[in-house]
Amino acid sequence: MDSGITFTFAVIFLGAAVLSSLALYARQPIIIAYIALGVALGPYGAGLVSDTDLVSGAGHVGIILLLFLLGLDMKPSALWNSLRQSTLVAVLSTLIFGVAGYAFSRLFSFSHLDSILIGTALVFSSTIIGIKLLPTTVLHHKHLGELMIALLLFQDVIAIVVLVVMESLGGGEYAARDLLMPLVTLPLLALLSWISVKTVLLALITRFDRYHEYIFLLSIGWCLGMAELAIFMGLSAEIGAFVAGVSIASSPIAQYIAISLKPLRDFFLVVFFFSVGSGLDMQALPRLAVPAMAMATLFLLLKPVVYQWLVRGVFDEPKLAWNLGIRLGQCSEFSLLIAFLGASKGLLSPDAATLIQACTVITLLASSYLVVLKLPTPIAITDALRRD
Repeated sequence: MDSGITFTFAVIFLGAAVLSSLALYARQPIIIAYIALGVALGPYGAGLVSDTDLVSGAGHVGIILLLFLLGLDMKPSALWNSLRQSTLVAVLSTLIFGVAGYAFSRLFSFSHLDSILIGTALVFSSTIIGIKLLPTTVLHHKHLGELMIALLLFQDVIAIVVLVVMESLGGGEYAARDLLMPLVTLPLLALLSWISVKTVLLALITRFDRYHEYIFLLSIGWCLGMAELAIFMGLSAEIGAFVAGVSIASSPIAQYIAISLKPLRDFFLVVFFFSVGSGLDMQALPRLAVPAMAMATLFLLLKPVVYQWLVRGVFDEPKLAWNLGIRLGQCSEFSLLIAFLGASKGLLSPDAATLIQACTVITLLASSYLVVLKLPTPIAITDALRRD
């Protein structure tokens, strides 16, 4: 059915309020309620919400704001140290996950190209789940938070390169410069951001810091403006928002901005999780149920084991390795983007795209459930594990 923006958001948030209330009474993670609501009310369910472009677009804003707030918590010196220390873990884990996904896809008779893209898509872990379920105290002060951010940032850069290559192949053209371009434009974006902050942004904040509404508007404008500039430069909006946050992380106003934008971020993230569920093709799922469950189980078991092994070997911190492995045991929102782009460009078969979507949703659900029940999180269902 056709629905306007008011009806769409009314259905999403009324439904989310009802279903999350039931989830909390049943002592279940509310993120699962948002995804289940998307499955039930999306175009492949009851069809109450049919404007998938509106929902996915609004959800994307949530991801952008999340990365901006993440950048606000990362001073440049700490970020550089984390990236330098985690390079080996990031590279080896990417290779292991990619090879495992390719080999498993071939077992289920997917084509060579489908298997490559399936393996590539399922390499990444979810930035949203990883950061949203990480207590703020850990994010600010613990090695776990620094290492997780570094690994996720590495994966984001790899995902950008993959998407650039897919865009080029889908258009029938490919050049080495397309692959190397992000390596040039990312430092340039960081330089432009730093200059803008030093010469303009901090001066405006210092001059008008008494006007809270102005700081709020300036922060959103800076975040979204940098996101659009990153897209123009061939990067992703998420990377642009993260750079925007890092560039002002050393400012005393950074924590005030982070606190003021959290409700807005949570609003759009509810829409994002709804869009994850609504994008799952329930008609194609029955014939792909076995490979989807098998692939999801493989990565739910493999990712924690590999991260534990690598982190323990590099940093010799068993508790950190176990915690990180559990928190990064899911697939990513970038997996969904690769599935969509691959199908639209003719690089990925419909069944392979649906398999990636199903695996991602299953791992998001299972991983969220496990993290919320076993580890400290801001939305834990027990007081003993709740950490904000």
